[in-house]
Amino acid sequence: MCVVGGRTDPGAIVAVAARALGGRGRVVGVERLRGGTRKGVYRVRVEGGRDVVVYVWGRAEHRWPEAAVEREGPFADPDGLDLFLGAARVLEGAGVRVPAVEWVERDHPGPGVDMAVVEDVPGPDLEGLLARDRRAGMRVVERLGPVLETMASLRGSGWGRVSGAVRGEGACERLVLERALRDLAEGARRRPDLAAVRGRVERGVVEAAARVEPRRRYGLVHGELGPDHVLVGAGGEPVLIDVEGTMFFDVEWEHVFVRLRFGDLYRSLEVPGLDGARLGLYAWAQRLSLVAGPLRLLEGGFADRRVLEGIVEAQMGWIGAHV
Repeated sequence: MCVVGGRTDPGAIVAVAARALGGRGRVVGVERLRGGTRKGVYRVRVEGGRDVVVYVWGRAEHRWPEAAVEREGPFADPDGLDLFLGAARVLEGAGVRVPAVEWVERDHPGPGVDMAVVEDVPGPDLEGLLARDRRAGMRVVERLGPVLETMASLRGSGWGRVSGAVRGEGACERLVLERALRDLAEGARRRPDLAAVRGRVERGVVEAAARVEPRRRYGLVHGELGPDHVLVGAGGEPVLIDVEGTMFFDVEWEHVFVRLRFGDLYRSLEVPGLDGARLGLYAWAQRLSLVAGPLRLLEGGFADRRVLEGIVEAQMGWIGAHV
């Protein structure tokens, strides 16, 4: 059997996959897939049957420095099997396609991790498809638009993770403002160029928050929906992955991130009724988060340093143009 890369004992992964398969083929290889900073993602090759993917949650698979992990509030660390199962259940109930869950094991003996065996979606991720065949990728983007509209139309009684593990009162915009100012302070400690304009950035953030009117209307959001978190199913349909952060929150929070990640393709993804003032505040907050977050990861020895450094530089360019 061929084993490529990985942190979790491959024998444990093979054993869980074999139980999920129930004799429907012999495991012949395990490959750790790229990405994933809070869980391990492994493709299990199956002879005489269809491949499966195994998600693994455990300390060895979590790449965020402990000091940088948020523990409370809507942005608490989206890590764990229960968050995944809760999000998958709600999304599937709304008709949103996610990889089908085939098997679950908690506290696996030996490595002491939680695992979920899910279908191996046959297509590429949307990011890769757009790079290779923009026209084909655009067809998937156009199908993703109604998915986002469906999610925005769902209503929660308050903000929080769909599993119910995190639930809160208080205004989303106030929570976002407080987080943005923390991210600004952290980023300024690590980046002298951000420290040099910290006062102007803070004024811009506070002024943007002052323009937001109170509201208590929450839609369903993925939280980090970029083209790398969308797989392409056999029928060309979008399949959402890394769904643990799914929550009820201001829909504008999602759409600022989606616009940032999809660029000029966002015109196919915009939903009606978005609040311009919230979009303005959340644009500042998302950019500051994408400075502070990668800088935290870099302190933890993240392997793809150039990727993270590129993210930080792009956000600093935006910030510099808006102060």
